[in-house]
Amino acid sequence: MRPSTENACDGMRTSGAADAGRDWAMDGAVNTGSVGQISGIGENAPRNGACGQEAVQAAGEVRMKPIARIHTDFPEKFGIPRQGLLRDLESRIVFEPAYRTEQAVRGIEGFSHLWLLWEFSENRDHPWSPMVKPPRLGGNRRIGVFATRAPFRPNPIGLTAVRLVRVDLSSAQAPVLIVAGADLMDGTPILDIKPYLPYADSIPDAAGGFAEPLVEKHLVVEFPAEWLEKFPADKREAAKEILREDPRPAYQSDPSRVYGVAFAGMDIHFTVRDGVLTVRDVVPYHRHPGHKTPPDRN
Repeated sequence: MRPSTENACDGMRTSGAADAGRDWAMDGAVNTGSVGQISGIGENAPRNGACGQEAVQAAGEVRMKPIARIHTDFPEKFGIPRQGLLRDLESRIVFEPAYRTEQAVRGIEGFSHLWLLWEFSENRDHPWSPMVKPPRLGGNRRIGVFATRAPFRPNPIGLTAVRLVRVDLSSAQAPVLIVAGADLMDGTPILDIKPYLPYADSIPDAAGGFAEPLVEKHLVVEFPAEWLEKFPADKREAAKEILREDPRPAYQSDPSRVYGVAFAGMDIHFTVRDGVLTVRDVVPYHRHPGHKTPPDRN
């Protein structure tokens, strides 16, 4: 446990500039350099002030460090379902050593849900695009990037609401936050954690834009028991739900093609024909050197 710094920052204020999409297509990508983008994420981000503030405004640039990393069952971006679809699938948030103190999470157990602000780390070096083609619209209609949750943003920041299951204070890496419902790739850097406040964050009559009126389409999944039983019992329903959501890229529909999606240490191989997804086999997952996956999905 690090030495106590409780109350060292009381009253201090700082100033400064202040669904999950699938297979996003970019339109008119723009590379504006580092100005206004998240940079310095890592060991060299400067520290400033008595409390070691990690966000620094200098020459129009904001620099940040991850405070934690989340560990999930998704080793690749491909196949991660949209937000809110796997509400009971648990993940672990492990703080970086500099922020690994019980004092930083004191009182957090009183909140049922949390907001995670995180980095699209695999899109860090991609140019941003002012127009994108949301997969929910079939990948054919262009929408402004700020009207979507596409990963190709000037600042590659994602936002996810999760349910706080418990705070693990017995782990060697304690405190560890056990959360449910995260739609993030394993190892995703967490930039900040904030409590979800129902009185401020819940807006029952809010409009959902282009995403609201769409009817969800689900595949019929044929998952033979011999393959399903390769997963632990508590992962089987999640595996089927991932497949029901059709993890294929929107631009691919070849019924003879065998697709693969990685989940919970296994690689699921499947085909899709006439709305029916058939699992062909399940093998241990091994990431191939140089393997590239489709863009992050927020």
